[in-house]
Amino acid sequence: MKKRIAVLASGRGSNFQAVIDSLQQGKIPATCIALITDNPKAYAIQRANIAKIPVTVIDYASFPSREMYERALLSAMHKANADLFVLAGYMRIVGADIVRSFPGRMMNIHPALLPSFTGLHAQRQAVHYGVKVSGCTVHFVDESLDGGPIIIQHAVPVVEGDDEESLADRILQHEHVCYPEAIRLFCEDRLEIIGRYVRVR
Repeated sequence: MKKRIAVLASGRGSNFQAVIDSLQQGKIPATCIALITDNPKAYAIQRANIAKIPVTVIDYASFPSREMYERALLSAMHKANADLFVLAGYMRIVGADIVRSFPGRMMNIHPALLPSFTGLHAQRQAVHYGVKVSGCTVHFVDESLDGGPIIIQHAVPVVEGDDEESLADRILQHEHVCYPEAIRLFCEDRLEIIGRYVRVR
């Protein structure tokens, strides 16, 4: 039976589109059953509508506290009943209650070679520190900041003259390849979390 995946996104949703494309091309043995977004203006909503994927909007700005927002988000995630939740440009730290509710069932992609340059503006950090190689990382989500078990990494050279934007553009091209690949491995039951590591069967 095909796995059920749900995507959480906050913005333009280019990684979401890469997942949609891979699903439609039969590269991932799964069905995307929901987009959940905290931003009613997210372009990802238009991508979902075109692909006929149901959308749930939980507008962060309409909640008086983060705790109340996260309770609503957790409820929506339980209702979706997905095998895997894919964070694709979801611009909020996921709370501990949510992480504990879906252990080993949430993925994120980060525009750096973790554990380097966690948090926001990873590409800016890479340029600032003058590293010669950056990249992207797909990892399972845990209660740490970008510290969950690593599934896939792609290296991207930092070339002379790079700024944050140019490096981000090149890294994004690799994200669109490695994120669908990581999701495919999950959906084929080929990923095994062993402590802080992921083994590919």
